[in-house]
Amino acid sequence: MNDSSWGAPQTGYWGPSDHGPGRGAAPAGPAYDAHNAQQTRPMPIVPDVPEHGGDQEADRGTARPSGPLFRDEPTRARPHPGEVPQNPEPMPDAPQPAPAPRKKKSAGRDLSAAIGVGVGLGAVIVASLFVVKAVFVGVIAAAVVVGLWELTTRLKERKGIKAPLIPLAVGGAAMVVAGYVRGSEGAWVAMALTALAVLVWRMTAPPEGYLKDVTAGLFAAFYVPFLATFVAMMLTADDGPWRVLTFLSLTVVSDTGAYAVGWRFGRHKLAPRISPGKTREGLFGAVAFSMVAGALCMQFLIDDGNWWQGLLLGLAVAVSATLGDLGESMIKRDLGIKDMGTLLPGHGGIMDRLDSLLPTAPVVWLLLVLFVGSG
Repeated sequence: MNDSSWGAPQTGYWGPSDHGPGRGAAPAGPAYDAHNAQQTRPMPIVPDVPEHGGDQEADRGTARPSGPLFRDEPTRARPHPGEVPQNPEPMPDAPQPAPAPRKKKSAGRDLSAAIGVGVGLGAVIVASLFVVKAVFVGVIAAAVVVGLWELTTRLKERKGIKAPLIPLAVGGAAMVVAGYVRGSEGAWVAMALTALAVLVWRMTAPPEGYLKDVTAGLFAAFYVPFLATFVAMMLTADDGPWRVLTFLSLTVVSDTGAYAVGWRFGRHKLAPRISPGKTREGLFGAVAFSMVAGALCMQFLIDDGNWWQGLLLGLAVAVSATLGDLGESMIKRDLGIKDMGTLLPGHGGIMDRLDSLLPTAPVVWLLLVLFVGSG
């Protein structure tokens, strides 16, 4: 066996002696005899080199391997501390995770429950509307009282605002009845008396927070019962039930068109800071659906109505319903809640259904008076 077969390192390691009988012999160690030990030189101990830096004085004179230990091992240059290897060994391909299944668009609510509750409410409304008008006025008053309860409860829970519910509930129901019996004059008188009752009722509590409590009470009195009074005022006309049905139908159609078109084609946000789910495409869907429904309703349901009036009515309903929905979304966002209540499965609370109806009621009442009169 010649010397090259050992593949001795070039520096730092001492190979076998080139002279004497021990040529080609193995390095000295405890397993060899004294004669061989004299023909070899001790191999210095190579300390482990720190991976990052180290003591330069301790590294001086220390031998480092620079060649392969065996002939068939490729020569690799050991990288300096902190140096990234230029040609790292290829790593085996790691198993790639399976792509996550693409989620289908969700409506965000229990549609079966929402449809069932909607159909049930519609049946109650239509039955009371065309059987006895006074019963429908009672339905409006009941919805107003529940809506006021939801609103004042959320204000107290989330903001610590204590709007007096009792004068609001009594005054709100009286406002709806006064609007039906005495028209707009009765509604305004009842509104003024309700505001006065809120101011006086709150005086029985400590003065701290008086201003914010009565301000919230006046807002609630206007927002819920006063706007709902216009529905009762529509009912007083000869074709009152059909006017109310037109109002309800157009609002529902507007909401449905906005939802259907926005869910399928919505790409551009309408008001992302207020309601991220609403899109411009949904607004166009609401306008289109509502205008078509308005033309049909004015032509076939309203006495002396024309289809072109229905187009204008549908456009106005789509805009007012969208603004009303955004308005309550602003209130709920300020309160940090998703729904005003949980009374209606799939819908939330009563106020979550009145959000687009309340601001639309005075718009429809006014346009119908302008188009066909109040008779």
